[in-house]
Amino acid sequence: MQPIDELSVNTIRFLAVDAIEKANSGHPGLPMGGAAMAYALWTRYLKHDPSAPDWPDRDRFVLSAGHGSMLLYALLHLSGYDLPLDEIKNFRQWGSKTPGHPEYGVTPGVEVTTGPLGQGFAAAVGMAIAERRLAAEFNRPGFPIVDHHTYIYAGDGCMMEGISSEAASLAGHLKLNKLICLYDDNRVTIDGGTDITFTEDVGRRFEAYGWQVLRVEDGNNIDEVAAAIGRARESDRPSLVMVRTEIGYGSPHKQGKPESHGAPLGAEEARLTKERLGWPLEPPFNVPVEVKAHFEKLRDELGRQKEEWERLMAAYREKFPEEAARWDTWHSYELPEELLSDPALWEFEKPAATRAASGQVLQMLAKYLPNLMGGSADLNASTKTYLKGLGDFQAGNPAGSNIAFGVREHAMGTILAGIALHGGLRPFGSTFFVFSDYMKPSLRLSALMGVPVVYVFTHDSIAVGEDGPTHQPVEQLAGLRSIPNLDVLRPADGRETAAAWLHALKRTEGPTALVLSRQDLPQIPGSGKDALKGAYIVGLEKSRPADLIIIAGGSEVAPALQAKEILEDKGFSVRVVSMVSREIFERQDERYRQQILPDEIECRLAVEAALPLGWERYTGSRGSVIGVTGFGASAPGAILMEKMGFTAENIACQAEKLLGRR
Repeated sequence: MQPIDELSVNTIRFLAVDAIEKANSGHPGLPMGGAAMAYALWTRYLKHDPSAPDWPDRDRFVLSAGHGSMLLYALLHLSGYDLPLDEIKNFRQWGSKTPGHPEYGVTPGVEVTTGPLGQGFAAAVGMAIAERRLAAEFNRPGFPIVDHHTYIYAGDGCMMEGISSEAASLAGHLKLNKLICLYDDNRVTIDGGTDITFTEDVGRRFEAYGWQVLRVEDGNNIDEVAAAIGRARESDRPSLVMVRTEIGYGSPHKQGKPESHGAPLGAEEARLTKERLGWPLEPPFNVPVEVKAHFEKLRDELGRQKEEWERLMAAYREKFPEEAARWDTWHSYELPEELLSDPALWEFEKPAATRAASGQVLQMLAKYLPNLMGGSADLNASTKTYLKGLGDFQAGNPAGSNIAFGVREHAMGTILAGIALHGGLRPFGSTFFVFSDYMKPSLRLSALMGVPVVYVFTHDSIAVGEDGPTHQPVEQLAGLRSIPNLDVLRPADGRETAAAWLHALKRTEGPTALVLSRQDLPQIPGSGKDALKGAYIVGLEKSRPADLIIIAGGSEVAPALQAKEILEDKGFSVRVVSMVSREIFERQDERYRQQILPDEIECRLAVEAALPLGWERYTGSRGSVIGVTGFGASAPGAILMEKMGFTAENIACQAEKLLGRR
């Protein structure tokens, strides 16, 4: 190791130590133990340009062990990203660019929000899939415009989480050779050494997944780490580089111990650590001039790499103008006007399950949006999400657009986010709605990051039928609606489903969940583009102001309209509102919301075959909800809907009771 390397590594360590001490909060152990290994990658291999964090052909670095965020922040600062030293000093404080765990969109150079362990690992698999797919689409002989690696920094906790196992298994199957994981193998967790819970042979596990496994016994040996990364880059498989480190390296009393994981060293221990590693006690946040000069030189070299790519891209545009135009289109979220004006998108006549309508819409979308890419967690036949004629994405066919995720819902959710974060593709994934429970952490992080992923959930209610309560979602709608920045749409028919897909693809500031029926539903007269407003009137009162508003969504809209007829025959004036999405409706202006749900009509009945939680916002103190407060049962779906009150007759009966209490 050269003296400048040692000086740089210690600069990283003590920027982390000082920031955590000042904040009196954070995780010093990982940055101290892993600084040399991360430095080896960042200074010898990582292709990036601090002046252009969104350069399409940059390598992606994902700190899956997000609690070690100060390691990443120190590297970003030294490398020249827009992260000045004052931001390092402001670690974990209000309004800073250095939050406790890395957050996409907050800190320049952070590729993905991490912290929940294993999430970064799975997102990185998605990024590697995107790189492989785009390379197959756009590269030409002599023009490798897509040619970059995805690097993961993971710890023992990441390796324990099931999502990492799911994602690693798929990555090995797909032979994602440009995916390299640096495993900080320090064998310490919060509760103690890994010997109390985690005694498996991780290397052999990854070999069984189809990964190349390399081992480095001394995590402070930069040359050995770099040599292992070099071998990993030559492999035809993804690689796991197991690097033996010591958490809290340099601390006289906390090195190798859980105490260095999640709390500041303390002023005295920080002082002793600096003395032990020969670091000046003052000033804090010290960046030696030699280190600054070293990283500035590296920055110049990185800039030249990007300039070479730009020259290559300019030549590519000249030689392959059609491909270049397609590249620009793929990296844009604009929907083609031909799609938006195609009347076939809205052509539905016969009753159909909204999952089937979604499948019909998806095939049409694929004609206009060739960068659609997605699949299902082993349920394509049921979720209707297979893109016909576009091939399967496999190791031997990287140009395929259909991803077979296998029974891996959790990994699927985050892999899709990784694809979206990479850019160039429009990802979607599907499973049965009840299994969205397996995906909750992925859904939450997608919403937190604001990435445009489309989640397709079919078999949306107790009407699933004979499979019984294990497969009948009840509380899932309320759960999804509780996630900020996740738009949840439950269309009532084919045209509303088309509108739901258009909304999902137009949306760039967050993910969308489409919740679709298993059973056939009638086409609602007058349904369609108004669904893009979240809620609209599908059954207008006829002769006088409405006595009652029935609010329904999905499969309950049709019986609500039938109940309206029953009530009108009895002399009542009734309005029916299709509530496709609460989130979208709430974003409409007050005037529109009052047009649909005027305050003066206080008698309201909401109908939804799910947990009624949240409907009180729309029904008020004088209204009521027909919902599901327990679990379902194993019986034909139509029987269940009847027994649990989702018939026109029961809706009308409950409405009359409400009207009688006026």
